[in-house]
Amino acid sequence: MPTTESADNDQLFVLTAVLLTPAQFPSVLGDDYPEVCAGLGLEPYAEGYGLVLGQDGDGGRWTVVTEDVSLVACAIAAWDCGMEYDLSPGESSIVGALPGWPLALAVAAPGVPQPHDPEPQEGDPAPLTPPDAEEWGPAQRRLGADEIAMQWAAWREQVEGDVSFAEPGDEAHEGVRRVLKEARGYVNEPPPPGRVRSSFAVGEARTLRVDGPGWSMVARTDDIAFVLLDDEPGEVHPVGRGPELPGLLASLEELAERPV
Repeated sequence: MPTTESADNDQLFVLTAVLLTPAQFPSVLGDDYPEVCAGLGLEPYAEGYGLVLGQDGDGGRWTVVTEDVSLVACAIAAWDCGMEYDLSPGESSIVGALPGWPLALAVAAPGVPQPHDPEPQEGDPAPLTPPDAEEWGPAQRRLGADEIAMQWAAWREQVEGDVSFAEPGDEAHEGVRRVLKEARGYVNEPPPPGRVRSSFAVGEARTLRVDGPGWSMVARTDDIAFVLLDDEPGEVHPVGRGPELPGLLASLEELAERPV
């Protein structure tokens, strides 16, 4: 089990790590990078952070925040390939150690007590807890958009060929029209970092992830889009190419945050 050191120099058994940058962050935690940082009590620096989740020797849950984003990215890449990687951020790169975990983990360190929040010390922040994604709401809506982005081909196959681009004044869904209007507004007035993110797709295309108050949109720059809304639990609305979607997606791609 890889280890690192927590702020109080107790050994930390590392379970996983995630990136927290304008282009890559756990979507379940917020609609944009500053919102996620605020929830963790961090300054939204453009360089971002790495979050290392683990347990101390007593089983306590801890989230170590490091400025060494490259180290965390290398560890994640190695683990994704099934390789071992000893993730041990240097002491000078550690911003702090926060009690609790912001994400739900189904694993635990061997040989230590079951995961639990550490005993609070005077002045400590409240332990981090994962968002409630059991009921439909912002967290589950964002997780749904994540799933569509990861399983694009399967979702695309479910869409009939007669979907059309929603335009104000037609019979299209009112919520979808609002989302497209707000997304077009991002082109004229760029939103907070992370509201529009771009990632790799097949060929020359990119996968766009666009979020806003109460909604998420997933799209391929060479294809259609899917819209999810807080006020429509479990519903996924496809938006066809039409005459304007290609231009909107191209404009959003130009201002999107991309992984380095």
